[in-house]
Amino acid sequence: MMRTTLDLPEELVQEAMEVAHVKTKTNVIILALTELIRKSKISDLKKFKGKVDLNIDLDLLRGR
Repeated sequence: MMRTTLDLPEELVQEAMEVAHVKTKTNVIILALTELIRKSKISDLKKFKGKVDLNIDLDLLRGR
């Protein structure tokens, strides 16, 4: 863990805590950072949409 001092708008933090149903400022910041990273990774994966040809026969894989 790392200790950091931040100047954040109180209303913004409170609203985020209410929306996320989180009780502590630390947890809402962790949640926000985790979601930011997750969305960035999803955005990176979307670049491959339609570019990867997966020639997979699902019936064959499922033993049908």
